[in-house]
Amino acid sequence: MDNYNIQRKEIEAIYGKVSPFELKNKLLSLAEESKEAGAHSLLDAGRGNPNWIAAAPREAFFTFGQFALQESRRVWSENDLGGMPQRSGIAVRFLNFIRKNKNMPGIELLEKMINYGITIKRFDKDEWIYELADGIIGDNYPQPDRMLKHVESVVHDYLIQELCYNEPLERKFDLFAVEGATAGMCYIFDSLIANNILSKKDKIAIMAPIFTPYLEIPHLPRYDFEVVELVADETTGQYSYEELKKLSDPDIKALFVVNPSNPPSIAMKPVIVDGLKKIVEEDNPDLMIISDDVYGTFVENFHSLMADLPYNTIGVYSFSKYFGATGCRLGTIALYEDNVFDKLLSQQDDDKKERARRRYAALSIKPEKIPFIDRIVADSRQVALNHTSGLSTPQQVQMSFFALFALADKKNRYKDLTNLICHRRKKLLFDGLGLKLNEDPFDASYYAQFDLLKWAQNNYEEEFASYLKDNYKPVDILLKLAEKSSIVLLGGSGFHGPEWSVRISLANLNDESYSQIGEVIHSILEDYFVKWKKRGVGNQDGQ
Repeated sequence: MDNYNIQRKEIEAIYGKVSPFELKNKLLSLAEESKEAGAHSLLDAGRGNPNWIAAAPREAFFTFGQFALQESRRVWSENDLGGMPQRSGIAVRFLNFIRKNKNMPGIELLEKMINYGITIKRFDKDEWIYELADGIIGDNYPQPDRMLKHVESVVHDYLIQELCYNEPLERKFDLFAVEGATAGMCYIFDSLIANNILSKKDKIAIMAPIFTPYLEIPHLPRYDFEVVELVADETTGQYSYEELKKLSDPDIKALFVVNPSNPPSIAMKPVIVDGLKKIVEEDNPDLMIISDDVYGTFVENFHSLMADLPYNTIGVYSFSKYFGATGCRLGTIALYEDNVFDKLLSQQDDDKKERARRRYAALSIKPEKIPFIDRIVADSRQVALNHTSGLSTPQQVQMSFFALFALADKKNRYKDLTNLICHRRKKLLFDGLGLKLNEDPFDASYYAQFDLLKWAQNNYEEEFASYLKDNYKPVDILLKLAEKSSIVLLGGSGFHGPEWSVRISLANLNDESYSQIGEVIHSILEDYFVKWKKRGVGNQDGQ
């Protein structure tokens, strides 16, 4: 048997048994061979990194890097060696740099961003510019280790603008800069266990469909949680009140959610959030909510649970999707100053408090008083290496430049453009499928979740859909896409979506590719339909 058919058999054997992301790698290999044998190009719509980048804040970032290097050379310049930037007088020197370099890329935006810190935030000029210059050079450990002081303040403004409908709450959020949202989730899981807020066999809830690793992590031996799933309606992507009522059980200690969802890519409607708030307040006031809001910027007037249930919610956000920065690994954990996590720590019995004292004894003479957000920081470096914790300072400066760029964009030109890209591509996909696209203001359109079986029921005949279900598996469609046109998609069942659904990333291919994907899927199902017709309508066994 040749390598091509060996790979095909292997994919059929492991479908439904491994992560869809691991299966995708196998499909990619198959699609590569198909591409080499034909004239079509590889179309990988399986991964969610966008094919655009936020160019303007990067121009400002690299130009500011030149200023920071000048500052280093000013202090000490000996062949290839430079010194460490100095604080005193750096604001005046930066102003001179701006005046002398009016033609450098991103210089106007850079000036606006620095002025935001000076005029809006009222930062000390030297302190503000020095933190950025020293940070972008990366010559010092992050200090504070949780997040640089001024960077945290501007990123906080950004999160309030994008996730909390630009209405400051009574208190602020404490932020921890992390290596993307997935790292943030790992840190949170670990700290919940390390601090005995969650224990093995505890009951948690997950809103499904959801990013596959969030389904897999709770079942790892380290956690071994009992999982209750709240399942979204397959048509609307929203949650019924009956599903939300599962959270009335006070034994459910934590809720994990991606909002907008992945892959349905739908944000929770206000009425759903209101129902969730009612249940939490009346039936489960100590519920811990961990919300991944990475796709929030793709929904107009998005409201995170951070804003609506700040006491209960720890927010995780990544800059990767919106700014085209998946390789930068930029994310934040946000925890409201008054929160249920700290309350639960304070109410622990003496045995659990003593374990915390021993764990964090090297950090404080009163380790039991360390807030949960700072415990996450320490746990991220196994506590003993707390002094080396924190996201690298160049990454933090890059994060602040993205945030400042969005804060300066008062007309939302960048947001409107990225959202238009996603919605345009979804329309092209549906046109290729021969379907009408119903507009939904809560649809981020970062992904499309498409149920092949339901489409067969609605657009062909019920008997044909039954034939497909009885004689084939969803992996057969994925294999045909890879073989026929070198198109790679993910199966939706791996996200606990409908068994016959596929997830199509709308972010990472050129527009025309989505028309092609839609047309090829349509063509494949049409081939199945013709084959069924030839076998005779009503053939009970499909043979």
